Amino acid sequence: MKPSHIEHLGIAVTSLEEAMPFFEFLTGSKCYSIEVVEDQKVKTAFFKVGEVKIELLEPTSPESTIAKFIEKNGGRGGVHHVAFNVENVAEALAEAEAAGLQLIDKAPRKGAENLMIAFLHPKSTKGVLTELCQQPK
Repeated sequence: MKPSHIEHLGIAVTSLEEAMPFFEFLTGSKCYSIEVVEDQKVKTAFFKVGEVKIELLEPTSPESTIAKFIEKNGGRGGVHHVAFNVENVAEALAEAEAAGLQLIDKAPRKGAENLMIAFLHPKSTKGVLTELCQQPK
């Protein structure tokens, strides 16, 4: 597996409306995209810092993994995952599994910004929830 770059950092927040002004100040730019990802029960907002994106994740349901993450963090949210860009997510998953890493996703699925995504379990990635992303073709 040879990622080309860090695609984004995912940050869980309780409210995009409350978090966005801080990230606009921090990045010196406006949010360039807001999107609801229904199957993941989140609303996302994206900012660019150089070539890396910051993805804010607000839960749209108490059953979402983001809502559960925020609850476990005392209601504060925080850094949720690191996403790496790979050429082919399916191949990267196969490599990860062959290397003994635990997969959350057995196959790629559609994520925000039309990316194909899959997650590796933090139990096998030194405690860091890791996302693999493939650019749309």
